Amino acid sequence: MSGNYAQQDPLQQPYDAIVVGSGATGGWAAKQLAEAGLRVALLEAGRAISPKEFTEHMPSYKLRYRDHSPEIVRTRPVQKQCYACMEYNYEWFVNDLENPYSTPAGKPFTWQRLRVLGGRSLVWGRQSYRLSDADFKAASRDGYGDDWPISYADLAPYYDIVERYVGISGAAEGNEMLPDGRFLPPMKMSCGEVLLRERVKAKFGYTVTIGRAAVLTQNYNGRLACHYCGPCERGCMTFSYFSSPFTTVKDAVASGKCTLITNAVVSHVDMDNALNKAQGVTYVDRLTRQVKEVRGKAVILCAQALESTRILLNSSTREYPKGLANSSGALGHYLMDHVVGGGASGRLPDFKTLPDANEPQRPNGIYIPRFRNTPSGNKHSRFIRGYGYQGGAGAEFNMSAEGYGASFKKAVKEGIYGIGLGGFGESLARWDNYVEIDTNLKDAWGIPALHIVMAHGDNEVALMEDAAATAAEMLESAGAKDIRVQANVEMPGMAIHELGTARMGADPKKAVLNPFNQTHDVKNLFVMDGASFVSSACQNPTLTMMAITVRACDQLIDRFHKNDI
Repeated sequence: MSGNYAQQDPLQQPYDAIVVGSGATGGWAAKQLAEAGLRVALLEAGRAISPKEFTEHMPSYKLRYRDHSPEIVRTRPVQKQCYACMEYNYEWFVNDLENPYSTPAGKPFTWQRLRVLGGRSLVWGRQSYRLSDADFKAASRDGYGDDWPISYADLAPYYDIVERYVGISGAAEGNEMLPDGRFLPPMKMSCGEVLLRERVKAKFGYTVTIGRAAVLTQNYNGRLACHYCGPCERGCMTFSYFSSPFTTVKDAVASGKCTLITNAVVSHVDMDNALNKAQGVTYVDRLTRQVKEVRGKAVILCAQALESTRILLNSSTREYPKGLANSSGALGHYLMDHVVGGGASGRLPDFKTLPDANEPQRPNGIYIPRFRNTPSGNKHSRFIRGYGYQGGAGAEFNMSAEGYGASFKKAVKEGIYGIGLGGFGESLARWDNYVEIDTNLKDAWGIPALHIVMAHGDNEVALMEDAAATAAEMLESAGAKDIRVQANVEMPGMAIHELGTARMGADPKKAVLNPFNQTHDVKNLFVMDGASFVSSACQNPTLTMMAITVRACDQLIDRFHKNDI
């Protein structure tokens, strides 16, 4: 698809910066740059979204198919693997028939994604954890892979900025593997969770804390406190959880400096080869299929790790035949996704609390920070790095009760007091986990699709086996019975934490980006999303993605002020 045949975008050009993607990082990039006075074009491949579409209060009986719609099965077989894709909101998720990708035989990968304003920030789990120098400098400790070219001290001020704006509820713990942040009051733990916290600390010395969540526990920054209705993935009319359309993107547009362009499916970055500079992007209008261009002094990709890398791979030129800004050859490689599938669950028979269908639904769980292979010790002989747990405990209806009639109803209503922990393990960065362009496959807009090659290795298998066994030990310490252990390794993509493929590094021969997310090869081209990660750690990555974006924008704004673009 050549820019020579593109129709000129009717909007005034050029912009100072073009931001591709309106999710967690794209929203921040647009906000920071626009509020600094730069003229920004924010491109989103999907449509705009309205709170009128939110269905968090809609009862299930109003669904036509009771969440068994044949349309979802037909058009979104991959997306349906995501817990958040349901009849309430499935139109937010991509149509798999229009957005294909390929994988090798025997190596499945599930790519779960949205194409609406805000992207996955509308349905994310909101767990928000800082990385520590045990993560940023892990290679120096165990000899595997590469250190990040930044340290915790470099990123800490930007974690502060993001947390102060977003509103993260949580509790300070002083844990070496999980730096404390700027927290709103924590959500309350259940009685069973408090018991687990006490027993685990006494027997193992590990920390059990309430999850650190991008959900407000008090009115904050013009948004209302959460009222605990529960199903956040269906939207939030009070904007109590963080999503970019109603926070960062709203601020960017309100500045008067940001032009939002929706339904803009970006195909490639356009280059001025004589100057070795990006001069803008070409996109296809999602609805009309018209090809258009936008011009700008800087191009910033925030489309999501795999999508940003796909754009670069599809932007090959004579000077960069293997993908734009890919003199290192690293573009597309080192794909990571947290490994999940290991854990344990059971019941706490000493708690007699009856379940209640009308009680508040806390949109959060508990978290146990990594305790294996830490700076202070606890080195494991079978694996490097480690895992953390997410889970919870509380009364629930016993839908698996046996019997019929009155006895069955009684058993269901009496319920059980369940408890469970699931591991999230580090995915090691490997060269042979990669993405490339599938030359035989295109999406509905004629843009070449990705071929994704990834498998978890022996280290990830060992992590989940240990996570399962240790979870069972911790539940047993709390008095749990009927403990069920799972030591599975789910297919890559199931954590929905795709990272890597355009890693940062100080050495341009080994990395695509410098420490400020600027491509080594093209000085006005940036990638500010999870593609930049050097290692995955085991914490949920979105908070770190946002902090990295704010840091990169800080440096870019300074360069604009110095006329260095």
